[in-house]
Amino acid sequence: MNYNETVDWLFNQLPNYQLQGSTAYKPGLQTITSLLKQIGNPEKNLRFIHVAGTNGKGSVSHMLSSIFQEHGYKTGLFTSPHLHDFRERIKINGKLISENFVVDFVEKYKSGWQKLEPSFFEITTAMAFEAFKQNECQICIIETGLGGRLDSTNVIVPELSVITNIGLDHTAFLGNTLAKIAAEKAGIIKQNIPVIIGESNAETKPVFENTSKEKNAELIFASSITQIETDLAGTFQQKNAATVFAAIKKLQALGWSLSTDKILSGFKNVVSNTKFQGRFQTLSESPLVIVDGAHNVDGIKVLFHEISQLKFKKLHLIYGASNDKDLAEIFSLFPKDAEYYFSEFDSKRTTKLEEFEKIAQSKNLNADFYSYSGDAIAMAYESANEEDLICIFGSFYLIQEFL
Repeated sequence: MNYNETVDWLFNQLPNYQLQGSTAYKPGLQTITSLLKQIGNPEKNLRFIHVAGTNGKGSVSHMLSSIFQEHGYKTGLFTSPHLHDFRERIKINGKLISENFVVDFVEKYKSGWQKLEPSFFEITTAMAFEAFKQNECQICIIETGLGGRLDSTNVIVPELSVITNIGLDHTAFLGNTLAKIAAEKAGIIKQNIPVIIGESNAETKPVFENTSKEKNAELIFASSITQIETDLAGTFQQKNAATVFAAIKKLQALGWSLSTDKILSGFKNVVSNTKFQGRFQTLSESPLVIVDGAHNVDGIKVLFHEISQLKFKKLHLIYGASNDKDLAEIFSLFPKDAEYYFSEFDSKRTTKLEEFEKIAQSKNLNADFYSYSGDAIAMAYESANEEDLICIFGSFYLIQEFL
């Protein structure tokens, strides 16, 4: 198989939660443990920082990678999902792994996967570890896929664990309260390994305190800081920067050679160092077009707060969602005076137009509905004036189709 055929095989032959939803969700570490043993346990030879959380873990992971890259460390970065190319999930010093590596990895090991029946994410996790080992990465930033305790990435023993925040998302799998979700995320806390908590509240803080005590893990709550200059847009990135700053301070105490000037330049050069996309990203100025991966209640609240700080004449919102979201609560956040373009996207997980229509009508929103995201975007562009704002948000699969 060539590269495109290999990626198609990964998406179509393996259970893929992001495309299929709950039928592809495979919690537990037994399969990934067997899979890694099959390829020689590459994770045993690597040093890690493990990042979990409801929102912000992508931004935090990319900030950390940028800072280590500025210091000259060979840095592996594993995140999800991707927007253009599957290989965006696995980067080394901000560069995609080679197409040949992906093809060779699958070709070499796929015959041994038949008995294990691994998921798409389990294969991708193993592929990342092998790529980082072969390229002799000195530090690897690993973002969890879903949750923490039973996530495939939780086989690693990191230098430091980081939990950004806790919100209500993926409640069918992680629990329907903040405390239950916090307990799942806290599953990445390891024996004697310090953990940074970006944000907490009265419901989640005791969970982190109890888990860290059980694991004899030093617990550090990130402090709010006045301002860190970063090239990532949005005031919300200051909370993520504060989390990263606390992590860097602890890593310095653990013996990592990290200087103030390169730390600051790492914050300033996240996009150029890591090619980070899809978070409050401006694509054009006239009209102003922004894409953002806000897809749950907390993330969408932050997005609308950021939008309220901008100057524009009329707001055009293009939205698509996975079918596991709390649409009633999400729709309650939508401003009444915007023009709406609701769209499906190419996945079994997409919310159907009938659901959008029912809720939009009950909220008296000025809305149109599209089975193809390209039509929604074309209509928004046709309707918008130069002084208007178009924002595409919701599922990363909608953003992926747009980009």
